[in-house]
Amino acid sequence: MSVQAIAKGVRMSPRKVGVVASLVRGRTVADALTILEHTPRRTALPVSKTIKSAQANADHNHNLKPDTLRIVEISVTPGPRLKRYRPAAHGRALPFMRRTSHIRVVVDGEARVAKKPVKTEEEKK
Repeated sequence: MSVQAIAKGVRMSPRKVGVVASLVRGRTVADALTILEHTPRRTALPVSKTIKSAQANADHNHNLKPDTLRIVEISVTPGPRLKRYRPAAHGRALPFMRRTSHIRVVVDGEARVAKKPVKTEEEKK
């Protein structure tokens, strides 16, 4: 079973986020978080937060074992662009765009064995 987490509108360029995402593509969640912890780029933080969110979704919502989780897919797509202007010489204004990103992480792992409920003394009678 695959579980996903999406971070939308991250205020970083998709090109820069994609470089960091390619570092952890196809790895286990534990390895990916260790790599991102030691990556000296600003985009490592939102990528690791999205991976942690996918890990929590798998653990709490879908009952998967946290140590068996593996990143199946990690994709970065461009989000909406904010149009801004930068002052230039002779009173002009030059346009530029602040780019945003959407980060999507899909993880997969083994399901936990469901525990059988313990019968109380009233149910035994």
